[in-house]
Amino acid sequence: MSELAQAIERYLVALRAENSSPHTLRNYESDLKQFLDYFSPPETELPTPGAITALDLREWLGWLYGRGLDAISIRRKLASVRSFFRFLTREGAIEANVARRVRTPKAPKRLPAVPTAEQTNTLIDSVAKAELDRPYPARDLLIFELLYGCGIRVSELVGLDLDSIDRGERWIRVRGKGRKERQVPYGAKAADALEEYLAARAAKPGAQALLVNHRGTRLTDGSVRSIVKFYARMVAGDASLHPHSFRHAFATHLLADGADLRAIQELLGHATLSTTQKYTQVSLTDLMAVYDRAHPKAHG
Repeated sequence: MSELAQAIERYLVALRAENSSPHTLRNYESDLKQFLDYFSPPETELPTPGAITALDLREWLGWLYGRGLDAISIRRKLASVRSFFRFLTREGAIEANVARRVRTPKAPKRLPAVPTAEQTNTLIDSVAKAELDRPYPARDLLIFELLYGCGIRVSELVGLDLDSIDRGERWIRVRGKGRKERQVPYGAKAADALEEYLAARAAKPGAQALLVNHRGTRLTDGSVRSIVKFYARMVAGDASLHPHSFRHAFATHLLADGADLRAIQELLGHATLSTTQKYTQVSLTDLMAVYDRAHPKAHG
């Protein structure tokens, strides 16, 4: 194994020891494997980590551009490599983090596509009617009710266990990024969907996962994405909708109806308010309507 490959393996071991999320580990492992492949052309001696220069990294970025990757994907891959080089610097394996000298590609300033409250509710009502030939309609409905009703990430959704839910108080305990836990309330529709699903849930003996697949084991985030895409295409005619669309919709619709931004931040589990602001897509007209309804000075 080359010195570069060994260094990458040490870094991934360190990430696992830090309890990084499976999603983060998957991305970093994939990005760094691709990075290693680029620097491992056939019949060529591999460079050591310390021999890689800022110019080498710029050429690597150029190669990524040449493969048609968008700026957002390239930014993530560069962030993975920067983090890897930072680890090597702390370890003393290299003298300086040359990846810091490489300029980050500018990301396009685009807002996420957020379905309106009417579009979202029409879609979920259609899922509830169970008119499409689906094997587990009760489970599918619960997926939508929790994604939109609680604004949770798809990884948080599939990570829910039976004991994550307080059915009496209507709270779910969510494990978010960095293993941080938070409590999120759920409403009457989600409560009804939960009871209907639990009555039909067919899990393997002893399985703790709330959402299970046809084998009776924990549903994966990829399966949830496929389920959402299926209904989005069949009901809304929009295959671009994905689980995160409902997280954006949750935040946007709450803000449009006058919810406090900091309360939304808590519900979403964001570390900073600026991240929450990116999730909310509210028009000036919506904000003025909230002002007219709620502010004491709005009514002369």
